[in-house]
Amino acid sequence: MDKVLHLMLILLPAVAPKGSHSLWMHSTYIKGQTPFPEFSFVLMLDDVRVMYYNGETKNVFPRGNATNEDDVFDLNVLRTISDKVHSSFEEKWVVATQDVNKTEVVLALQRIVGCELRHDGKPGQMITRDAARGSTTDELLYVDKNFTYQGTLNVPAFVLNMHLKISMWNHEHLYHPFCIKTLKGYLEKRKNQVNRKVKPKVRLLLKKLSSSFRVSCLATGFYPRHINLTLLRDGQPVSDHDVTGGDLLPNGDGTYQMRKSLQIRAEEREKHKYTCSAKHLSLDNKLDVNLDYPGERFEPVHSKVIVACVVGLVLLTIAGTIIECRKRKQSA
Repeated sequence: MDKVLHLMLILLPAVAPKGSHSLWMHSTYIKGQTPFPEFSFVLMLDDVRVMYYNGETKNVFPRGNATNEDDVFDLNVLRTISDKVHSSFEEKWVVATQDVNKTEVVLALQRIVGCELRHDGKPGQMITRDAARGSTTDELLYVDKNFTYQGTLNVPAFVLNMHLKISMWNHEHLYHPFCIKTLKGYLEKRKNQVNRKVKPKVRLLLKKLSSSFRVSCLATGFYPRHINLTLLRDGQPVSDHDVTGGDLLPNGDGTYQMRKSLQIRAEEREKHKYTCSAKHLSLDNKLDVNLDYPGERFEPVHSKVIVACVVGLVLLTIAGTIIECRKRKQSA
């Protein structure tokens, strides 16, 4: 389950820009023999898991809370919304399985719903995105009481229009007001958690390959997840076409990491100066780490640690020997 949640964090839509906050419901509808309930969802504040809901028992399970959060939302309204989402899954199941191989043992439908609170405290946009078999089927965007819809479902136009009207009414009068109110409540309870800033640890690594070298720009241990990581060659950004990586990955402690790599020839290693540059909310200025050639010898961090430990042990041994000799002289 944790691996699935890590994947959710990576795939979070970038609806909330810097300084704003968002609330997300990741719901799943599964048909088949699985250990999971047919319908369930996880509620997330920005990228922090705050609740799990079991659609079979209709029970709420808080996650990561340090104080009581029963007053954050109306449980009856939450269950009403959950029932509506569950029912819509059942209706879409008929459409989604029309062209599916009936021999498939397990099939899942997923929905991500998120609302945004802008940095000025005003409600922002709301997104509802449905997916079947890992591909998006339709998306509804609600901004300032205006709706935009995109979809690929194979249904008659009059049926689609009827469902859109119902969905739009629910968004305007139920989903969006409840989402914004709940978002504000969670922000008040968990403001220290979501507003924390952790500086990235930035390293520029060099690894020798069989006939070339790989330069890697690594930033890890940072929060929040927005970061601008750039690999420079002689002060100029390396083309994205030449760089690999760049995916945002979660760490086990709730922070994030990102790596960008460039493969270079042996002669390029000697000719150019490479820099890893990071910009993050926790930093007053950008952070640059250089790897200069020639003359600078690259040494992996783990080797430095081993050398430092060996030197420390030698010093401790010498100090222990001196103390022991003094004690013997005093006793004599």
